[in-house]
Amino acid sequence: MVAKKKILIVDDEFFFRDVLKNALKDRYDIIEGKNGDEAISLALAHKPDLIIIDVIMPGRSGIDACMVLKHKPETRKIPVVLFTSLAKKEDIVLGIKAGADDYIVKPMCLPEVLARVDAHLRTKDYYAELEHEDLLLLLELSENISAIRNPMTILRLIVEKMSVIIDVARCSIVSINNKGDLFVKASNDLDENEEIRLELYKYPEIRKSLESKQPVIINNIKNDPLMDSVRKHIGELSYNSIVVIPIIKKESIIGTFFLRTATPLKDGITERICKVCQLVANISANALENAMLFDSMKTAQDFFEEMSIRDGLTKLYNHRHFYKRLEEEFSRAARYNEPLSLIFFDIDDFKRINDNYGHIRGDEVLKKIGLTMASIARESDLPSRYGGDEFAVILPNTSAEGALDVAKRLSATIKSLKFDNLGGEKVTISSGVATFIDKKIKSYDRLVWHADGAMYKAKAQGKDHVAQA
Repeated sequence: MVAKKKILIVDDEFFFRDVLKNALKDRYDIIEGKNGDEAISLALAHKPDLIIIDVIMPGRSGIDACMVLKHKPETRKIPVVLFTSLAKKEDIVLGIKAGADDYIVKPMCLPEVLARVDAHLRTKDYYAELEHEDLLLLLELSENISAIRNPMTILRLIVEKMSVIIDVARCSIVSINNKGDLFVKASNDLDENEEIRLELYKYPEIRKSLESKQPVIINNIKNDPLMDSVRKHIGELSYNSIVVIPIIKKESIIGTFFLRTATPLKDGITERICKVCQLVANISANALENAMLFDSMKTAQDFFEEMSIRDGLTKLYNHRHFYKRLEEEFSRAARYNEPLSLIFFDIDDFKRINDNYGHIRGDEVLKKIGLTMASIARESDLPSRYGGDEFAVILPNTSAEGALDVAKRLSATIKSLKFDNLGGEKVTISSGVATFIDKKIKSYDRLVWHADGAMYKAKAQGKDHVAQA
C-alpha cells in the first residue's frame, strides 16, 4: 500500500486549519501547527511533502518561517504555499522573495486550493503514462493560450486538438451560468460560433461533477447506475465512455465550466486519457473564465467598466459608484420635486460572527446578504456595499412610507435566511431610512448623514430594528 503524502498546515486560527484538514484528510496525512516556530520544528521533524502556512500569525510570521525553511538543507525543497487575508502586492512579493512556491489569498475557494495542492504534489511519475504527442499538445495549448486574445478561438482550439489526440466521438466545453443554464460553448462537431443549450437533467454526469466539483468517469454508459435516469435516451449512442472534468477557478459570477469527452474506446477511460483531460482543463481555466465574462458583456470595454464599479465579494455596486449614483439621483429628485429614499444598514454583531466562526464564514454571510438585496431590489433601485458589513440601497421616486416597507421586508428576509456552519444562529440587521422631500434635506451627503443616524438609532433600540430619520 502506497503511503499517503504529508501536508503541514500552519495557522493560528483553529477554524481555518480545521476547514483545510477536513478537505484534505481523506487523501493526505495532515500535521497541524499554530505559529511560525511550530512550522519550522514540525517541518524538520516530519519532513512533509507540502507546507501550507498563513502569512500573519502571532510571533514569527509565515514569511519569516518560510525564509528559515528555505535556507535549511533538510526542508528547502519542500513546496511552501502562503495564505494571506491581505490582497497586497507587498505581502506576495515578500513571500516569493522568501522562497514561497505559491500563494493563495483568503477567503479561499476549496476546489481551487485542492487543485493547487494536487499540482504541487505531482511527481515525475504522474507524467510517465503520457505519450510524446500528449506533451506536445500541452505545450502547444499553453503557448497558444498565452498568445491568442480571442477566448472563443481558444475554446475551439482545445476541443479540436483533444479530438485529434484522443479517439473521441465528441469533445465539448460546457458551461453553467449563475442562473443554472447549461450551454455547449465549443465542440469538435459544431460549426464555428454555434452554441447549443442543454437540459441539465439529461446529463447526470455533468450534474454530479457540478455538485462534487470532482472529475466524473463513466467507463460503460450502458450499465453505470449514474445513467439510470437517462437510460432510454442513450441506447443508440455511438460511444461507451464519458469523462467530465470541472475547470476550477475562484468562485465568481461566471459560472462553472466542464471539459466533457466521450469516447468509443472499448477499454473505457484510461489513466492516460484522464490525466490529459485534467491537465488540459487546468491550463485552459483562464481562457474559459475570460470567454464567459466577455460573453456576458457587449464589448470588452463594457466588461472592464462593469467590473470597476462592482464589489468583488458581493457583486453589489461599490462605495465609489454608490456616491456617484446618489449624487445623480439627488439632483434629479431636486429638479423634478420627486422623493428619494435611502436605506442604510449593517449586520448586528458581525465581528462576533467572524471571531466565532472565522472570516470565511463571515464572507459567506456577506455574499448571501448581497444576493438577497439584489433579489429584492427593483430595477430602478441601487443596492450597494458601502464598506465592511455596511450596506445601502438607493430608492429613486420612493416615499418615506414605501422605503420603510422595503427596509422592513429586507430585514425580515435576511432574518429568515439559513446559514450553514453558524450553529443555527440567525443573522439580523439594524436599518436606518431617510427620505429627501420638500427641500428639507439640502444635499445628497446630508441624506447619507440622516440615514446613517437612523441606523444608529435602530442599534440603540436593541438591534434587529428599523428606524426612520
